[in-house]
Amino acid sequence: MQKYECVICGYVYDPVEGDPDNGVNPGTAFEDIPEDWVCPLCGASKSDFQPVE
Repeated sequence: MQKYECVICGYVYDPVEGDPDNGVNPGTAFEDIPEDWVCPLCGASKSDFQPVE
């Protein structure tokens, strides 16, 4: 699955790990994260993420 990086702070969302502290279960693809989810480090919106090459 594709990883995504926050362009603001560099946090990388890894779908294998998810973001369980913020209600995103491991195995959740980035596209399936709720639109109101924000970066757990800096609070940036989902639109501030880009695919990791």
